[in-house]
Amino acid sequence: AIKVDVSDLKACMSAVETIESEQGAIHVLVNNAGITRDGVLHKMDADSWQAVMDTNLNSCFNLCRAIVPYMRDRKAGRIINISSINGQKGQFGQTNYSAAKAGMLGFTKALALESAIKGITVNAICPGYIETDMTAEMKPEVLDSIVAQIPAHRMGHPDEIAGLVDFLASDKAAFITGATTSANGGQY
Repeated sequence: AIKVDVSDLKACMSAVETIESEQGAIHVLVNNAGITRDGVLHKMDADSWQAVMDTNLNSCFNLCRAIVPYMRDRKAGRIINISSINGQKGQFGQTNYSAAKAGMLGFTKALALESAIKGITVNAICPGYIETDMTAEMKPEVLDSIVAQIPAHRMGHPDEIAGLVDFLASDKAAFITGATTSANGGQY
């Protein structure tokens, strides 16, 4: 494992170079970094906006910029961007998070168009509310009200998202690129 600040382009370039030279080719990149700094826009400070953009969206650019040249040379690769249901529908108090996760969807489609000819697939997954450390930090009454709106009447499990990542990273998904897959228990 290599620890890297995904919001820092130079650090990402260095980490990818180190992995490629010391451990071998990177065949799959999963952009899964995400933080929240929730607040309504008229009260949100610029640092909260920027921290979420840097971690949730700019990290996609940073890591893809570092690894795509290697994948293009090999004419193969899988990139899977973990967006969010809130990037698709928006969420009160999350203009920064929703904008960053929505930006990932446009990024995914554009990079898929640029990369398909080189055998690289680029797809996005939009999880709904999943049992993670991030959702565990939510106020119980807020979380309960969200779960009540999920037709499956439960939150998702991390392994359900991991299974989808595993599929998109496999050869079985070689003709799938530029796609956005929702895994949200029917919450739209």
